[in-house]
Amino acid sequence: MISFFYNIDFKLEDESKYTEWIINIFKSEKQKPEDLSYVFCSDDFLHRINQDYLNHNTYTDIITFDYSEGKGIKGEIYISIDRIKDNAKTYGVEFSQELRRVMAHGILHLLGYSDKTAREKEFMRGLENEKMNLFHVKHC
Repeated sequence: MISFFYNIDFKLEDESKYTEWIINIFKSEKQKPEDLSYVFCSDDFLHRINQDYLNHNTYTDIITFDYSEGKGIKGEIYISIDRIKDNAKTYGVEFSQELRRVMAHGILHLLGYSDKTAREKEFMRGLENEKMNLFHVKHC
Protein backbone atom coordinates (compact mmCIF):
# COMPACT_ATOMS: atom_id res chain seq x y z
CA MET A 1 0.00 0.00 0.00
CA ILE A 2 1.24 3.48 -0.89
CA SER A 3 -0.06 6.40 1.20
CA PHE A 4 0.40 10.14 1.03
CA PHE A 5 0.17 12.46 4.04
CA TYR A 6 0.37 16.23 4.10
CA ASN A 7 1.73 18.25 7.01
CA ILE A 8 1.94 21.42 4.91
CA ASP A 9 -0.26 23.35 2.48
CA PHE A 10 0.54 21.09 -0.47
CA LYS A 11 -1.13 18.19 -2.22
CA LEU A 12 -0.08 16.02 -5.15
CA GLU A 13 -2.16 16.87 -8.20
CA ASP A 14 -3.03 13.26 -9.00
CA GLU A 15 -2.14 10.73 -6.30
CA SER A 16 -3.14 7.79 -8.51
CA LYS A 17 -0.65 8.87 -11.18
CA TYR A 18 2.11 9.07 -8.58
CA THR A 19 1.10 5.73 -7.11
CA GLU A 20 1.32 4.10 -10.54
CA TRP A 21 4.73 5.69 -11.12
CA ILE A 22 6.04 4.52 -7.72
CA ILE A 23 4.85 0.98 -8.43
CA ASN A 24 6.63 1.15 -11.81
CA ILE A 25 9.86 2.16 -10.07
CA PHE A 26 9.63 -0.89 -7.82
CA LYS A 27 8.76 -3.12 -10.80
CA SER A 28 11.81 -1.83 -12.68
CA GLU A 29 13.89 -3.14 -9.76
CA LYS A 30 11.88 -6.39 -9.55
CA GLN A 31 10.53 -5.36 -6.15
CA LYS A 32 7.14 -4.57 -4.69
CA PRO A 33 6.23 -2.05 -2.02
CA GLU A 34 4.44 -3.63 0.91
CA ASP A 35 3.77 -0.48 2.91
CA LEU A 36 5.14 2.90 1.85
CA SER A 37 4.18 6.31 3.23
CA TYR A 38 5.17 9.70 1.91
CA VAL A 39 4.87 12.59 4.33
CA PHE A 40 5.11 16.02 2.73
CA CYS A 41 6.12 18.63 5.30
CA SER A 42 7.90 21.92 6.00
CA ASP A 43 11.59 22.59 6.53
CA ASP A 44 11.02 23.07 10.26
CA PHE A 45 9.13 19.79 10.63
CA LEU A 46 11.82 17.80 8.80
CA HIS A 47 14.59 19.65 10.66
CA ARG A 48 13.07 18.50 13.97
CA ILE A 49 12.97 14.90 12.73
CA ASN A 50 16.59 15.23 11.61
CA GLN A 51 17.57 16.46 15.08
CA ASP A 52 15.41 14.08 17.11
CA TYR A 53 16.03 10.84 15.24
CA LEU A 54 19.35 11.30 13.41
CA ASN A 55 21.16 13.84 15.65
CA HIS A 56 21.79 16.09 12.63
CA ASN A 57 21.30 19.83 13.00
CA THR A 58 20.86 20.51 9.30
CA TYR A 59 18.04 21.11 6.87
CA THR A 60 17.47 18.44 4.25
CA ASP A 61 15.06 17.70 1.45
CA ILE A 62 14.35 14.08 2.42
CA ILE A 63 14.66 11.57 5.23
CA THR A 64 13.88 7.92 4.61
CA PHE A 65 13.09 5.44 7.36
CA ASP A 66 13.38 1.80 6.30
CA TYR A 67 11.16 -0.64 8.21
CA SER A 68 11.58 -3.53 5.78
CA GLU A 69 11.71 -7.10 7.01
CA GLY A 70 12.51 -9.94 4.66
CA LYS A 71 11.34 -9.34 1.11
CA GLY A 72 8.61 -6.79 1.87
CA ILE A 73 9.64 -3.16 1.38
CA LYS A 74 8.23 -0.94 4.14
CA GLY A 75 9.17 2.61 4.90
CA GLU A 76 8.36 6.23 5.53
CA ILE A 77 9.70 8.98 3.32
CA TYR A 78 9.57 12.54 4.66
CA ILE A 79 9.97 15.30 2.09
CA SER A 80 10.35 19.02 2.77
CA ILE A 81 8.29 20.93 0.23
CA ASP A 82 10.21 24.09 1.23
CA ARG A 83 13.52 22.43 0.25
CA ILE A 84 12.04 21.11 -3.01
CA LYS A 85 10.97 24.65 -3.98
CA ASP A 86 14.40 26.06 -3.12
CA ASN A 87 16.26 23.24 -4.87
CA ALA A 88 14.14 23.65 -8.01
CA LYS A 89 15.11 27.34 -8.16
CA THR A 90 18.77 26.59 -7.42
CA TYR A 91 19.02 23.90 -10.11
CA GLY A 92 16.79 25.71 -12.62
CA VAL A 93 14.24 22.89 -12.91
CA GLU A 94 10.48 22.71 -12.52
CA PHE A 95 9.14 22.04 -9.02
CA SER A 96 7.42 18.85 -10.24
CA GLN A 97 10.69 17.52 -11.68
CA GLU A 98 12.60 18.14 -8.45
CA LEU A 99 9.77 16.59 -6.45
CA ARG A 100 9.88 13.40 -8.54
CA ARG A 101 13.67 13.26 -8.25
CA VAL A 102 13.48 13.37 -4.46
CA MET A 103 10.57 10.92 -4.31
CA ALA A 104 12.58 8.47 -6.44
CA HIS A 105 15.65 9.08 -4.28
CA GLY A 106 13.79 7.86 -1.19
CA ILE A 107 12.67 4.71 -2.97
CA LEU A 108 16.23 4.00 -4.10
CA HIS A 109 17.38 4.16 -0.48
CA LEU A 110 14.67 1.67 0.48
CA LEU A 111 15.92 -0.58 -2.32
CA GLY A 112 19.41 -0.58 -0.80
CA TYR A 113 21.19 2.08 -2.83
CA SER A 114 23.54 4.41 -0.98
CA ASP A 115 24.91 7.88 -1.70
CA LYS A 116 27.68 8.18 0.87
CA THR A 117 30.60 8.43 -1.54
CA ALA A 118 31.06 10.60 -4.64
CA ARG A 119 30.86 7.50 -6.84
CA GLU A 120 27.64 6.33 -5.15
CA LYS A 121 26.14 9.83 -5.49
CA GLU A 122 26.89 9.85 -9.21
CA PHE A 123 25.39 6.37 -9.65
CA MET A 124 22.33 7.34 -7.59
CA ARG A 125 21.79 10.47 -9.71
CA GLY A 126 21.77 8.30 -12.84
CA LEU A 127 19.20 5.99 -11.25
CA GLU A 128 17.07 8.95 -10.20
CA ASN A 129 17.01 10.18 -13.79
CA GLU A 130 16.13 6.70 -15.05
CA LYS A 131 13.28 6.36 -12.54
CA MET A 132 11.97 9.88 -13.23
CA ASN A 133 11.62 8.89 -16.89
CA LEU A 134 9.19 6.15 -15.85
CA PHE A 135 6.63 8.78 -14.82
CA HIS A 136 4.93 8.75 -18.22
CA VAL A 137 5.69 5.16 -19.21
CA LYS A 138 2.91 2.58 -19.04
CA HIS A 139 3.84 -0.92 -17.86
CA CYS A 140 1.78 -4.05 -18.31
